[in-house]
Amino acid sequence: MVTGPSGKTGADLESIATPTPSTWQRYDVVHRMLLGGIRQASPDGWVRRTARRPHVIGVGVLTLLMAFGYSMYEWFINYTFGTASYDLVIFDQAVRSYAHFQPGISIIKGLHNFGNPNFSVLGDHWSPILAALAPLYWIYDSPVTLLMAQAVLFALAIPPVWLFTRRALGGGRNATIGAYIVSAAYGLSWPIASAAAFNFHEVAFAPVLTAVALERLQAGRLRTALIAMAGMLLVKEDMGMMIAGIGLYLLIKRSRSVTRQRLVGLILIVVGMVDTIVAIYVLIPAFGGRSDYYWAYDAFGHNISEALRFMISHPISVVREMVTPPVKLHTMIWLLLPFCFLPLLSPITFTALPLLLERMLASENSNWWVTYFQYDAFLIIPIVLGAVDGAVRLQRWINASRWDSDSTVPLNGSTAHPNGSTAHPSVLRRGIRLGRRNVAFGAVILFGFLALYTVPKFSLRAAFHYGFYVHSKKNAAAERAISLVPAGVTVQAPNRIGPHLSGRDTVLLWDGNGHTPIFTPWVIASDFGRNFGWTSKEQEKERIDLLLKHGYVIVAQEGEYIVMHAPNAPGARTTPSATPQSAG
Repeated sequence: MVTGPSGKTGADLESIATPTPSTWQRYDVVHRMLLGGIRQASPDGWVRRTARRPHVIGVGVLTLLMAFGYSMYEWFINYTFGTASYDLVIFDQAVRSYAHFQPGISIIKGLHNFGNPNFSVLGDHWSPILAALAPLYWIYDSPVTLLMAQAVLFALAIPPVWLFTRRALGGGRNATIGAYIVSAAYGLSWPIASAAAFNFHEVAFAPVLTAVALERLQAGRLRTALIAMAGMLLVKEDMGMMIAGIGLYLLIKRSRSVTRQRLVGLILIVVGMVDTIVAIYVLIPAFGGRSDYYWAYDAFGHNISEALRFMISHPISVVREMVTPPVKLHTMIWLLLPFCFLPLLSPITFTALPLLLERMLASENSNWWVTYFQYDAFLIIPIVLGAVDGAVRLQRWINASRWDSDSTVPLNGSTAHPNGSTAHPSVLRRGIRLGRRNVAFGAVILFGFLALYTVPKFSLRAAFHYGFYVHSKKNAAAERAISLVPAGVTVQAPNRIGPHLSGRDTVLLWDGNGHTPIFTPWVIASDFGRNFGWTSKEQEKERIDLLLKHGYVIVAQEGEYIVMHAPNAPGARTTPSATPQSAG
């Protein structure tokens, strides 16, 4: 007897039912699915999929170009001593602390501002998201790591900006081109360039998280948007106000992109404001800071309740403060001008409004008002996406207008031109329709030209000069002074020198107006008269004389920098840090 597979006899095999057509059909479906999966898993399958989605490569290349460009830009700024202890070393020490599973300790910030060597940066700003960068310090422990990370984080906002723009413009070739132009305009925008030029800050996380949140809301993906907004709350204590701004945007937005949109908007407003209040008045004091440390509204009152009462009873004074001094108006104009003021037509711009008011209503702290620090990078995504939405709304309003081009056409069927020629009315109507259909696309093209126009007017202009890439004599002297300080020691250093020591030493600020201890084992002094932390050149000279009287010796003088060491000076054998920072 013939035996078949699994021990079945010939009779058993013959008893198996013949496959029906439906069985063969199911087999064919499974066969094609399996074969398709194998093809997709193969390199050729990946190439074919990528070929069908060429914009994955295009957007990826644009993102990489921006990341590489800003990485090199920030690297050269650091190379030519353009970075500073305030604020790069502050964040460097904090992230290094996180990398050692400590709570973000920055000794340079703690001593200069508070006289506390174990001060956590969470007592300065509520930015726990910085801990996400700690693993990078396990790979390369240097302030340069933060600069590279910042460039990459800024660039990662490009994909959601591209998706938002293409969807808003309706898809198709023009929408795709417009998406690339808007993404490039974001990358070249002066708020991003200014933030990249000024050390490292927690704002690095803001554009990508804000872009993801707004793009996902546009796509109707509320869950992903909420995850991004949760991340935004970890960037800084006032980001809750931006979340409230997003809630306001959803509340007044007519079209519904998410379910129960108005309820979601109300919840976001409440959650955002509560988060900001808790962060400022509970969390920051819990980590050794003061809730009123950044209070800058004495023109209205000495605390939040006094200020609110004054603002309600004196609205004209509030408006006047918004544009006084004139630099505030100048900054606000430049935020909108590169985008043709079209953000003013979009409710998305309400997202940026709370943070803008927070800065422009301040009567002190002039750094908040100008264009060359990092603060405007918090606002750039709502402004860019608001400009796109504003352009689309403008086109929609034009298309919906009752103006009829036929009313301008003579009854004889021709249209007179100033030169005496005539055009058929159908040609004129096609031209008008073409213009109406391309209002948004034309605005986007203008965004691109204006972005190029602003490049040489703001921080990126430095990159067009040869001196941006080479060392000056002063830089060379600074490098020689740094080489004389051994690794693993505590050293006071001028503001521009600190970042080049921080990867290997515990850096304190060469400081005359703060709480930094006078006596440390090593000091790089300077009496050039333009150092952060000092009132005058004479004050620096008096400190140098004091150090010499207490046993410090001059190891060398390189240019304006004086390297001093005193192993027997008061406090020279100890460090003010309870946990000395290692060089690696």
